[in-house]
Amino acid sequence: MDRTERFYKIELLIRTRGAVSFADLMAELEVSRATLKRDLDYLRTRMDAPIVYDRELNGYRFDAAARGGGGDTSHELPGVWFSEREIHALLTMHQLIGGLDGGGTLGRHLQPVLEKLHGMLGTAEVDARELMKRVRILQPALRPVPVRHFEVVASALLRRKRITLTYWTRSKQSESERIVSPLRLVHYRNTWYLDAWCHASDGLRRFALDAVRAAEVMTQKAKEVSMKTVEAELDAGYGVYTGRDIRTASLLFTAAAAQWVASEQWHPKQELQTLVDGSLRMRLPYADDTELLMDLMRHGADVRVESPADLRRKLAERLRTALSAYER
Repeated sequence: MDRTERFYKIELLIRTRGAVSFADLMAELEVSRATLKRDLDYLRTRMDAPIVYDRELNGYRFDAAARGGGGDTSHELPGVWFSEREIHALLTMHQLIGGLDGGGTLGRHLQPVLEKLHGMLGTAEVDARELMKRVRILQPALRPVPVRHFEVVASALLRRKRITLTYWTRSKQSESERIVSPLRLVHYRNTWYLDAWCHASDGLRRFALDAVRAAEVMTQKAKEVSMKTVEAELDAGYGVYTGRDIRTASLLFTAAAAQWVASEQWHPKQELQTLVDGSLRMRLPYADDTELLMDLMRHGADVRVESPADLRRKLAERLRTALSAYER
């Protein structure tokens, strides 16, 4: 039984029995006297649990007075405890959230949690702030989202309300007004996207939040679309670009590139086949080839498009154009 389980067991025993002797706790938890003393001390000093020793009952109970009186002897301890390793992992995740959250929206709300984690480590443990200095999350080409827009979208998403968006469409170089029902927030390649039902086009659409010029929550309820439908339509093809015409690309990577590509997930439904010469064949679904072509360009001569023919032709044209521009 690990420490987290012991904390739950101590809480349960005291809550159900009212008072539990030290000997009974040791027997139930199957721990030494020193371990139980440390657990009780940790619960009282770090988790603010009002556990007191009652001489008359010869056992440990919750102090009703600590809750302001009233005779209520029950107590619900905080729902989560973490080991030192778990706290270190959570602090690392906090760094990641800070990187995803350029405007500080999420970080601001999570600050009390972070401070609690620091306190749980205590002075005898590895300094949490020292750990924070030694974790660095690099995010090249980050496209930050204004805090006010992120908060409006996130609020509407949770409250299930429609949003009025002023949106800049890069491909058309034009601005438009949209009324959308928010369905899902997606963070992909250093950019936040909103998956939503667009009431103007009467269909599912994906909006880059950094292209939002203005956002306002409406009073109308959002249209409900099942996550199964959202995933089927927006996640079917490779990358962030969507479409209904799903095709399959067959890509052949050289043995040199295969060392890395074999460990990568380009799409949840990809198929990998390692050939006798060490090369790697990847088959994956895609709808729009924009992002797929950009990723294939990174591999240059280390990848060959086996099919479809139009994808192979487009990649060859891009490589020739890039080479021509380089030679100039």
